[in-house]
Amino acid sequence: MNIPPTLSEKLLLLLKGEKIPAGKIRHPLISEMLDNGILQKQMQGRNKAIVYLVHTKPLNDFLHNHYGISNLQEYVNTLHKNDLTRSEVVASASDSKLKKIRTFKGFLINCYTPVQATLNGKPLFIKPSEGTFHFIYDFESFSIPDDVTVVGVENAENFRYIERQKYLFENIKPLFISRYPQNQSKDLLKWLLSITNSYLHFGDFDFDGIGIYLNEYKKHLGDRACFFVPADIEHLISQYGNKKLYDRQRISFDIQSVKENNIRLLIETIHQYKKGLEQELFIKKQE
Repeated sequence: MNIPPTLSEKLLLLLKGEKIPAGKIRHPLISEMLDNGILQKQMQGRNKAIVYLVHTKPLNDFLHNHYGISNLQEYVNTLHKNDLTRSEVVASASDSKLKKIRTFKGFLINCYTPVQATLNGKPLFIKPSEGTFHFIYDFESFSIPDDVTVVGVENAENFRYIERQKYLFENIKPLFISRYPQNQSKDLLKWLLSITNSYLHFGDFDFDGIGIYLNEYKKHLGDRACFFVPADIEHLISQYGNKKLYDRQRISFDIQSVKENNIRLLIETIHQYKKGLEQELFIKKQE
């Protein structure tokens, strides 16, 4: 069990010599300290009392022995710090689980045309070997040239075999990023908001795919973002579309608010054929 932030702050005030009204410091831990003589209570009038500390050593010893807290001020600072490492948590309270910390951040990137990027102020040459990806951990200091278009790939198989789909992106210099693992998507969006590059969303051609684009990217990136729709999408949906995708999906966005003509035409095509199309279709077979 850990000491809650508000209580630890009040204990810190007691260590600094302040007296606190008993009604504002009610907690089982305080009762235990009062019973053991670590803290003192003094009545002020018939119904009011204050809690105070006579000697700091018993409280410091209690915190160290029971909670591993060797410095209460550092413990409080740790609880309020946003960018924590596990080592800092262990140092302040001997407990790496004191505060929930994301120790694995960042996102996957891939490309078939080399990209000369910068990471932590140093050049980074991006050209993964076949069957491998790069994982960007320090995304806050990751930057790419202005002429590179960031292409968000919705499905894992398309991301894995992106070179077999390069015929789709001949007019741009792309860097592909993966939407999965899903719990990394906030890092991805945070990075996209920190750069000025154009963003192209490559996802499924169904209501779920459009919803992901509009709700997760377009509303944050605005005019920098667009949805990839191939010129022959009507033919592809009519020939290879899946009716189950249409039947089981619900529209999670306001159609009237959609301004991009290619998406509006895509929605009409989906309704017309009552089919959706998964992006895996675009992965060419190896010759």
